[in-house]
Amino acid sequence: MKMAKKLVLAAVVLPLTLGTASAFAFGGKDHKKGGHGECGGGFDRGIMRQLDLTDAQKDQLKEMRESGKQQMKANFKENFETRQAGMQAHHAKVQALVLADNFDEAAANDLAKSMVEQQTERKVKMLEKQHQMLSVLTPEQKAKFAELQQERAGKCADKMQKRFADK
Repeated sequence: MKMAKKLVLAAVVLPLTLGTASAFAFGGKDHKKGGHGECGGGFDRGIMRQLDLTDAQKDQLKEMRESGKQQMKANFKENFETRQAGMQAHHAKVQALVLADNFDEAAANDLAKSMVEQQTERKVKMLEKQHQMLSVLTPEQKAKFAELQQERAGKCADKMQKRFADK
């Protein structure tokens, strides 16, 4: 397959893949598969419940979650039109790229790089919030948290191995 065809295919498949991945991350139709649950990764509140947190730590974490939620709602309302316009502009760029008579590899690279930068910014913000929440823990609790995450990762790896061995 020629390089141009591969890039066109990637430009079409990438948004579909990201949309599908976000649907699975949310949990699909039944809200039980993927996501931040058992094997979905992310920050697991179930593990936090096993750490014997003090009431002060629980209050701090609850306060952080509530302020984060309020901040996110305010940001969503405040920047809705700007974000909507940005999404429409992005969609127009993708459509122009895919529907053009000749494929513009440089434009495709620029578009892909901007998408990666946005995803990187979101990941950094998420990691910063996780760091803030874990900074509430004592060193012993952090060690237990890491141990519980390793256990869960092992169980999930076994589960995935069994799932794909059956197919």
